[in-house]
Amino acid sequence: MTSAAAAEAPLLRIGGLTKRFGGFIALDNVSIDIPLGERFGLIGPNGSGKTTLIHCISGAFRTEAGTVVFLGEDITRLPPHLRTRRGIARSFQIPRPFKSMTVAENIMVAVDFTTVAGDLASAAQRRDAVMSILTRTGLASKADISTAKLSQVELRKMELARAMATRPKLLISDEAMAGLSGSEVDEVLDLLMSLSGQDMTIIMIEHIMQAVMRFSQRVMCLDAGKIIALGAPAEVMADQRVQEAYLGT
Repeated sequence: MTSAAAAEAPLLRIGGLTKRFGGFIALDNVSIDIPLGERFGLIGPNGSGKTTLIHCISGAFRTEAGTVVFLGEDITRLPPHLRTRRGIARSFQIPRPFKSMTVAENIMVAVDFTTVAGDLASAAQRRDAVMSILTRTGLASKADISTAKLSQVELRKMELARAMATRPKLLISDEAMAGLSGSEVDEVLDLLMSLSGQDMTIIMIEHIMQAVMRFSQRVMCLDAGKIIALGAPAEVMADQRVQEAYLGT
């Protein structure tokens, strides 16, 4: 691919993805282009295929048909750890920190995973990288405490910090605000907004509609493994199919 073509190509191109579990079709010919720097919302009722799609992007699932192209490279058959090293990271709805480690040590694991030879070679450089991430996520004061002492919103921020530590170009946030209070939702949403931009594209899976509306530049709604709506947040929320499938009205 020429440099000009690469500049025009989307960061992520999903083409005709199909995923089956026995006779059940979890994804049915899903295609979408996501450009660099976009804030992209992914919604749909439980069982609609949202998590399956994310698993296919991150490499946890293999698909029966279709392609995943990232930065112009076909990564459809690439294992998850190599996708991470190419710049795809995800956070999980339920944080699972290494409980025997401090907050900083948890982040260091992710930093070390994607550090290439000669980069951040010294302990001081690695510590600086960790503290920079914790400062950006508002967790610098918690660096040397056990993760067991973190609040629920702090655990969600640490989960995002671990994903950030791999220096992703695409960050997938999987219901990072589920179960949080209104003010805590605002904290996480403000963090995601601050992370998005020219250097990072974010796909946000979320059931909190106010958060989706505020965050997303485009929203895609899945139902029964198919795209039923795609566009500006207000347009998608007003779509009768979305209201019937997702909002139950």
